[in-house]
Amino acid sequence: MAAISAGLVKELRDQTGAGMMDCKKALSETDGNMEDAVDWLRTKGLAAAAKKAGRVASEGLVGVTTGDKSGAVIEVNSETDFVSRNEDFQGLVRSLNEIALAHNSDVAAMNAVDYPGTGRTVEEEMTHQISTIGENLSIRRAATISVSNGVVSSYVHSALTQGLGKIGVLVALESEGDTAKLEEVGKQLAMHVAAANPAWVSKDEVTAEDQERERKVLREQAADSGKPDEIIEKMVDGRMRKFYEEVCLLEQTFVIDNETKIAKVLEAASKEIGSDIKISGFIRYGLGEGIEKEETDFAAEVAATVGG
Repeated sequence: MAAISAGLVKELRDQTGAGMMDCKKALSETDGNMEDAVDWLRTKGLAAAAKKAGRVASEGLVGVTTGDKSGAVIEVNSETDFVSRNEDFQGLVRSLNEIALAHNSDVAAMNAVDYPGTGRTVEEEMTHQISTIGENLSIRRAATISVSNGVVSSYVHSALTQGLGKIGVLVALESEGDTAKLEEVGKQLAMHVAAANPAWVSKDEVTAEDQERERKVLREQAADSGKPDEIIEKMVDGRMRKFYEEVCLLEQTFVIDNETKIAKVLEAASKEIGSDIKISGFIRYGLGEGIEKEETDFAAEVAATVGG
């Protein structure tokens, strides 16, 4: 049998998009013959994943899961919304979410982790699922959050099933208070974050660069008023307060009652449970946000397919 070098395995992987272990096995089965190895992968349905891997995947699911004082959120993308209703795909997202929780959400590190019950790594399982489901799939991102004392609460908006939907939120509350009551507060705050989409917890977290960028825009807008510079600066200060109210969680108005600042909500909750509550962080994932979706002409696409 011909020696199977790492370079040969890489060459086959680059050509087919199949997983490293699958490529190594293909070369072993075909005595190192590259063309035969490609055919072997095609026969197994693994090389087909390479063609699908270049297609835009902006649909899929966001999943959230929580453990003991910790939580993980993950976004797994597919090409079509139809796949998100596939039970196998939903099971894949759940499993990947649990792996993210256990391995601190580093996607690159996750790829090398054993995927439960398959004998494959996560990376190899993704290739397998691409071939099985018939669409490009990708783990776009994952994140974890934890507390020393308190709870990590979750909320999923537009949920298709438990823990899976279009928007996933985790909110971390540090407190010595009753866990059940903290969970109630956390769930409401997570719902608020899903709706209001803040960028930071408090004004203290807004970087000097971000503040100055906003001030520059506001100055230019205020300059059109023709008023003196000292008046313009006061106008900018006033508009910066509005800016903080829009992007900082503690400054936002609670969406549930539409009148109380989140900071006041926390104060009231702290008094009720007899222990201070601090929001130590939050994570909000919206499915497909920031992905540039391809605009396709469906009629032209069908015509091209018919024309061969």
